[in-house]
Amino acid sequence: MKCIRSQIRQLPAGSTKVPGVLTLVALFAFLFSPASMMAQEDNVHVGVDVPPVLKVGSPAPGFTLPGVDGKTHSLKDYAASKVLVVIFSCDHCPIAQMYEQRIKQLVMDYRGRSVAVVVIMGNDPKAVHFSEEGYTDVGDSFADMKVRAKYRSFNYPYLFDGETQAVALKYGPTATPHAFIFDQKRILQYEGRLDSNARAQLATKHEARDAIDALLAGTPVRVQTTPAVGCSTKWAYKEKGAAAEVVQGDQKPVTVQMVSVDELKALRKNTNTDRLLLVNFWATWCAPCVEEFPELQKMVRMYAKRRLDIVTVSLNSPDEKKFVLEFLKKQHAINRNLQFSGDDSADAVAAFGPDWKGGVPYTVLIDTNGKVLFKTQGGMNPLDVKRALLKNLPDDKYNGQQAYWQSTF
Repeated sequence: MKCIRSQIRQLPAGSTKVPGVLTLVALFAFLFSPASMMAQEDNVHVGVDVPPVLKVGSPAPGFTLPGVDGKTHSLKDYAASKVLVVIFSCDHCPIAQMYEQRIKQLVMDYRGRSVAVVVIMGNDPKAVHFSEEGYTDVGDSFADMKVRAKYRSFNYPYLFDGETQAVALKYGPTATPHAFIFDQKRILQYEGRLDSNARAQLATKHEARDAIDALLAGTPVRVQTTPAVGCSTKWAYKEKGAAAEVVQGDQKPVTVQMVSVDELKALRKNTNTDRLLLVNFWATWCAPCVEEFPELQKMVRMYAKRRLDIVTVSLNSPDEKKFVLEFLKKQHAINRNLQFSGDDSADAVAAFGPDWKGGVPYTVLIDTNGKVLFKTQGGMNPLDVKRALLKNLPDDKYNGQQAYWQSTF
């Protein structure tokens, strides 16, 4: 449809002619024909927003990019290697996450065999929507890349191209991860997926490894192109959509509801639900509470589509409700917000059980049987809270994500 609209816009000014029905039918037939789908050179790319994928037989585009190791990496740095593997990946994508261990294994398996592996984060970090971060602890910024690399002990160069996407625009990765494998002359011999399934145990085809093995053996690469399946590359034009999503969220109503001791006891049980419960106790007079509140609200946006309820409970006195609501509105706190209705906050502490002694902020994660899965008193470490959520949230759209977060490698 986008291509058809483009053709109509290109009609001469003042023209009243539009493509006839037969022309449109023929155009649709071609666009969705096997010939159009199969031939890389026939793929339609509109403008520079979605660049073409680098074709097999092309020379490797150069790059000079900063790495999470504090060094600058260039194409020429890998000139001595017989094979160069360039993989575009990222932090936020759940499919890319599930390939991290396999990329580490790839590096180890070919160590000492003249194979260089470089991973580039080519997404524009500002183009990632909050709604796309429901399966991650960090985003795609350079700082976030360093956090993930340390957490997963990456053994490969992890380079940042998100500021300008100058390198990604030359390679044209369609999704994360997307591999480009070059021979010793740095001519592209394979592009596409690493293997046939995001869950390693289900992968029966390993085209990237096959291509590496063929190049090392000096034999032709049998399969040269495969689809790269994963999260779409976040090109800069998607920034507008990400910003619009924030604005839309900020326009949702902000409310606060007074709750009694009995209602807090019921909240603590978290029964008759299939959703985890994250509760944050706070007060407007508590500096650490106020400081960490924006991070909590990021989690509200990030995990809005997961089986999770995030609830805040203010321990301000009942007659301070206007202060509480004023603060919540400034924070665009669109989650469920409660305020204890009693004058003695110790009653609220007692209502929530023996796990908490009363200091705020206090953040606790509760499962569907009322069991405490995670708790922290004092200013929270947002990474610890996010990882606790991700380790305990059940797989809801596909299998493998909870296993990824519960694993160590």
